Amino acid sequence: MELSQHATGKQSAKEPFPISILSLTVGAFAIGMTEFVIMGILPNVADDLNVSIASAGQLITMYALGVAVGAPILTVLTHQIPQKKLLLLLMGLFILGNGISVFAPSYAVLMGARMLTALTHGTFFGVGAVIASNLVRPDKRAGAVSVMMAGLTIANIIGVPIGTFIGQTMGWRASFAAIAVMGVLALIGILIFIPKLRQEQASSITQQITALIRPQLLLFLLIGALGNAGLFAVFTYIAPLLIKITGFAEPSVTWILILFGIGVTVGNIIGGRLADWKLLPSILGVYFATAVILTILTVTIHNPVTAVLTIVLWGAASFAVMPGMQVRVMSLAQSAPALASTATHSAGNLGNAAGAFIGGLVITHLSLTALPWVGAGLVGLAFILGAACYMYERKAVTVNA
Repeated sequence: MELSQHATGKQSAKEPFPISILSLTVGAFAIGMTEFVIMGILPNVADDLNVSIASAGQLITMYALGVAVGAPILTVLTHQIPQKKLLLLLMGLFILGNGISVFAPSYAVLMGARMLTALTHGTFFGVGAVIASNLVRPDKRAGAVSVMMAGLTIANIIGVPIGTFIGQTMGWRASFAAIAVMGVLALIGILIFIPKLRQEQASSITQQITALIRPQLLLFLLIGALGNAGLFAVFTYIAPLLIKITGFAEPSVTWILILFGIGVTVGNIIGGRLADWKLLPSILGVYFATAVILTILTVTIHNPVTAVLTIVLWGAASFAVMPGMQVRVMSLAQSAPALASTATHSAGNLGNAAGAFIGGLVITHLSLTALPWVGAGLVGLAFILGAACYMYERKAVTVNA
């Protein structure tokens, strides 16, 4: 029985990008919607639940913390559940969380529902990345992960604007109902298309944690957090930058963000292919390019045309690094790939929060125009750490040879 399953797995691995990966893409799309749509309907939520905008904003903060802190814990606790069953369980919890959001009678209940969906976020991407990489040949792993992650980026282009429109015209609860429907579609896709891959013997909790706290792995989690901090130090305040510095009218910002999202999607796919070609050099090259583009943005932000072009390139570069980082972290923790992959999202969310906080300090103590410089510095630091790690590994290989 095991041999036939192994043979099936090998046969699946020969397919370049099985349709099963698209069911993971749909799940990623739904999760992307639930994470970001709240930003567009925040005033509606605040008015309906009789809370301040600041209090409603905590629904975003606590979601990020739920991903950062809760997801690795859930991954450890569920590590013995077969991967397909775990995905189905996660999507079930995701649908439940959004269903509760639809009928939430109070702010506290809505907060609880958001925290529940946040737990599924990181673990879904962690387990999904492992499954996607196992469905293709080893030299296609990063590309497969990028196809799954494309759901998250496409959600920003299509899902969030549609979800926001639904919420503003039919009430914010309708947005969460639409997301729950997407979750059901993803659940059906996983049930039908994800094969029962041969399950490796599950590592113990101690073995998983030991694999996660390797210095080299922790360094790459720090690199990923710094890269995300550089992204969110600028992206969090992109609207005031475009309105106050570039001179765009407020309605134009939405269209610029859609263009940014297109850049993100293209960069994600290209980044997956680059990582399959040369993993570490492509990660370093993309970080270097991102730092350069942010530096250029300090000048181009003052002109509408050059600002938009630079922002699209910045979006592409910022997300091109993510598939490669995901595969790199999984390869550094071979006995706990799902936990390591989940930890990547946790570190990324901590970087998001740190970047937004640092950007706020920059605006308060320096100026809006200083944001791209600071973002470039943070990404540049990620590049320097990555380059040092790369040179150390090359030197170690030379010595051992």
